[in-house]
Amino acid sequence: MLKTDILIIGSGISGLFFAMKTAKKRPDLSIVIMTKETAKNTNTRLAQGGIAVVTENLNDSFNQHIEDTLRSGGGLCDEEIVKMVISQAPDRLKELIEIGTSFDKTKDGQWDLGLEGGHSQHRILHHKDSSGQEIEHKLLKMIKKMPNIELLENHLVIDINTETKKAKTTCTGAFFYEKKHNRIKYIRTRTIVLSTGGCGQLFENTTNPKIATADGLAMAARAGAEITDMQYIQFHPTALYTGRENPLFLISEAVRGFGAHIINEEGKRFLFKYDLRGELATRDIVSNAISKELQLTSKDHVYLDCRHLDHEAFSEHFPIITAHCNQLGIYPEKDLIPIVPAAHYQCGGIRVDENGVATIKNLYAIGECARTGLHGKNRLASNSLLEALVFAHQASENVDKTIAEFLFSSKILIPKFPKAEQTNDYHAFEILKKELQKLVTSFYTSEDRDAELAFEKIKALHNHSISLTERHEITIPFIEFSNMIAASLLIIKQCKATTNKQMC
Repeated sequence: MLKTDILIIGSGISGLFFAMKTAKKRPDLSIVIMTKETAKNTNTRLAQGGIAVVTENLNDSFNQHIEDTLRSGGGLCDEEIVKMVISQAPDRLKELIEIGTSFDKTKDGQWDLGLEGGHSQHRILHHKDSSGQEIEHKLLKMIKKMPNIELLENHLVIDINTETKKAKTTCTGAFFYEKKHNRIKYIRTRTIVLSTGGCGQLFENTTNPKIATADGLAMAARAGAEITDMQYIQFHPTALYTGRENPLFLISEAVRGFGAHIINEEGKRFLFKYDLRGELATRDIVSNAISKELQLTSKDHVYLDCRHLDHEAFSEHFPIITAHCNQLGIYPEKDLIPIVPAAHYQCGGIRVDENGVATIKNLYAIGECARTGLHGKNRLASNSLLEALVFAHQASENVDKTIAEFLFSSKILIPKFPKAEQTNDYHAFEILKKELQKLVTSFYTSEDRDAELAFEKIKALHNHSISLTERHEITIPFIEFSNMIAASLLIIKQCKATTNKQMC
């Protein structure tokens, strides 16, 4: 029977930063990180823009960053959380730099600070257009050196186990599927940290990788944790349109900050009709403006125009974007880049306090799966990596102070799940997944929402998925699809409870 002091589920920036800090501070604690695929396959790795931090830019200040965040969040941010996150940013940045994380500098040795939509100042530190990849690489390098951390790849956590005593629910362990030996096992733990990312795969157009199937959110909901604000999904306005691809390739917010224009089929910059900031308005405003333009023109996409920009400087700043476009036969120095809004970031999620503590004892949630109060209705660009670092720090500090109170459960559980199977039914579940994506996308973006009809259709899809497992075996497609179903129902329920339509 496996046993660890701390179980971290997910290997993005929040989980790895938490593990590194906790392992350094408490070498007496055992830490296991479980991730359902390879450790580097995360949303973090795909983050292009960078991390928003007030540095030596003399025109910038904590107050300005706070105001930008509050304005972007549309009145739903927790102001004290916003202040906490932004004031901690320089210290958390320092910790990244101390482990060798590299951020771009100008020729005179100053930070090369980027500007993104919704920001009043240049404050985005970046590593070319692969900031997340750089951070993920350096954190994994550190993690692998730490003797009290065990990283288990290809271990899909199925569910959290809880025990209830005197009306208090406590997390005591987790059931997981070990792919290599095709077995379901159980691990006992004193603390569980969910860092499982978001739910982007619920939508037809998304920048999120195939792994973003709302696993942590669904597990927490089944365990009884409070989930909130799932009606606020942020759409990124500039995903590269290629037809029916999923996920879509992201064109960083920083490209617009660099001076790119968004134009329609007629070559006109239409964003100023909706906001005086034009391309530098917040993501929700730009995404909604593009969606309206597409409805008016009956076109599939609009364009990002980089033709007027310095080609050499553009290629130097955005080598990955340039290379990807070139592979598709698009040359930004002379061609327009077709773009559409795509589901990008989950602003709501598992409700946590300022320490990342969920509403169930011994359960933490950090990163995109958590609803911290920082983002409100709409995340300010490049605040997500910062949020992950700060809440990983807060959670680590809290675990250090409180874990002595957490005891291992005395119960030895043998998994009662049906037999685990490698499966050939990926194709069948892929069809169901596309139906679910179509349904959720249509519901979320529609002016006239019928929640009851959507509930019925989603439940029918779930029943169909159950019928595919006639031998009652547990398969990876079934687990992920079940989690997507649970998250879809939460989105519809919380959209129904919201009076105004909000496509973030």
